[in-house]
Amino acid sequence: MTEWTQDAMTRRLVRYADLQGLRNAFIDTRTPGSDQKENFTIIGPGVSENPAQVVHIAEPHGFNVGAARQPGGCVNSQHSHQTAEVFVVHSGRWRLQFGPDKDEGWLDVGPGDVASVPTQMFRGFAKLDEGTGFLFVVLGGDDPGKVLWAPSVFRMAERYGLKLLKGGKLVDTTLGEALPAEAELEQPPSAETLARLRTPPAEKLRQCCVAADAIAANPASPLAFAGVEEAGVIVPQATGDGFAPGPIAGWWPHGFNVRRLTLASGAVVPSHARAEREVIFVQSGTLEIRWDGGALTLGAGDTLSVPVGLYHGFRNTASVPAQAFVVRGGDSPAMPVFAARAAAAA
Repeated sequence: MTEWTQDAMTRRLVRYADLQGLRNAFIDTRTPGSDQKENFTIIGPGVSENPAQVVHIAEPHGFNVGAARQPGGCVNSQHSHQTAEVFVVHSGRWRLQFGPDKDEGWLDVGPGDVASVPTQMFRGFAKLDEGTGFLFVVLGGDDPGKVLWAPSVFRMAERYGLKLLKGGKLVDTTLGEALPAEAELEQPPSAETLARLRTPPAEKLRQCCVAADAIAANPASPLAFAGVEEAGVIVPQATGDGFAPGPIAGWWPHGFNVRRLTLASGAVVPSHARAEREVIFVQSGTLEIRWDGGALTLGAGDTLSVPVGLYHGFRNTASVPAQAFVVRGGDSPAMPVFAARAAAAA
């Protein structure tokens, strides 16, 4: 059994200040308006097309965790994913734009809002307001596949000397990189593919987004101790730990839940263990995680992967509320096992 020492747990913590991003992760890196975006791969291989992308935690979780950081006016070009893509807005105001030519609808999101864009449709996103904004992103599966770009992205990349090989590797000819012998270039999607990846109707897309002030606490949550609220955000089906489907359930597979955990000043969640992968992203405030072997204090923007089966508790040590988004593996997470009850039953 792994001994979860302070050092071992610290290696599972990725602080916002320590994030290592990449500005040329994708084929659209020189598209006007896109050259200032940063891509981060926090957990899992992600979908970056540049082998220089830093992966902070490589251990498979059943889902991937990444992030995007962009200044005002910066654009992430139109693309489609093979697995679920969830955006948790940490800061800034953003517009999700749909369709290969950005003309099939849009949704605006701001801090604390969550959107899950269905698979097999084109989407892009733009930072609307001034200043730098940050999105926490969850992708389904251990291998989320490669990005499928809209035809306009290929045309623009060609103009700036970027080539995308089959298999997803990016070649930058302006840096003197040569195409490998007998290399096959990725081709733009065909007319048939574009027709298949049509954007769902607007009323369906509204089921894919929930505003921060519409996320409601679940009083039946096993974590609902004094001063603690746990709310379902993405719940694909009724779960073993007492959550009904929604508010985002999705008609496409997720393979994970997203919850929002809020602790008032001084509030505590007693020591407990989970049977699923658990990744915590602090939205605001300060959250202490304590286990038999140490403690870590997380601040806004920090990400922690909690080992399966580790007994751990939460505490808000600050004078203001703490809010965190939690990704739990699987469509139906089980009830947590509380240490006190387990000891009493032993």
